[in-house]
Amino acid sequence: MLGYDICCIGLITKDKVVTIENTIYMPGGTSYYFACAMNHLQCKNFLLVTAVAEEDMAVVEQIREAGITVKTLPTAHSVCFENIYGANQNERKQRVTAKADPFTVEGLADVSARIIHLGSLLADDFSLDVIRYLSSKGILSLDVQGFLRRVEGEEVFPVDWSEKKEALKYIHILKANEAEMEALTGCKDPHEAALLIADWGVKEVLLTLGDRGSLIYAYGQFYDIPAYPAMKIVDATGCGDTYMVGYLYMRNKGASYEEAGRFAAAMCTIKLQSHGPFSSTEEAVRQVMGGM
Repeated sequence: MLGYDICCIGLITKDKVVTIENTIYMPGGTSYYFACAMNHLQCKNFLLVTAVAEEDMAVVEQIREAGITVKTLPTAHSVCFENIYGANQNERKQRVTAKADPFTVEGLADVSARIIHLGSLLADDFSLDVIRYLSSKGILSLDVQGFLRRVEGEEVFPVDWSEKKEALKYIHILKANEAEMEALTGCKDPHEAALLIADWGVKEVLLTLGDRGSLIYAYGQFYDIPAYPAMKIVDATGCGDTYMVGYLYMRNKGASYEEAGRFAAAMCTIKLQSHGPFSSTEEAVRQVMGGM
């Protein structure tokens, strides 16, 4: 599997999203939100690698019918998430009612791309061996959220990533939200956290701060990225994944860190205003950016 610009590896979930207004059942997970958004940006040179149970293959076929290239790996169960939002959309409670099998070096042996994004959902999705192996197959990008989640029963608990200092030597781009940033580094200040993560080996650190925008630190320089106001906040599920799509899509095209961050933030604003994955266009994103 050669010649891809961007590859996302992650599990497709069966999601139950509970908000003040309603309850919706839908496919989810980083890989699903990532693939759908990339497709709407018309990024054709994209590969999705995922794992779903045999009885849930219909969602994979729907993704393929949309024109997305998908490699599937076997798993006994699909992962099932319940996301519960209150009045503050920046905060959610989660339950996991089923888990999928972790990714393996053997299963990913034929995967390579210019940029490989690891969409972790739970701490055991990607072992250190898998991270080390994939670092030789492309530039590694990582959403840290899953490495900081442990499941006990059906409850999801925050946990430190014990292998972080070894693993982050192989990660080029890392994204964390404010809570994940503090759990990972112990720092409440985003600037201090970014510097520490960079000291561990990450080249591009992306810290999303909700309605306060985001902070990017790359090669010794900070970039403050604004949050574009949304007309109405409908569903925050998948916003972090949407941010990474926008950032990696633009970086792959040669955009600067700041332009990529602004594009990512504008994508999130559009996504916030509807349920499900980002389903708009690059032109609409640039309109939100003010024609940048």
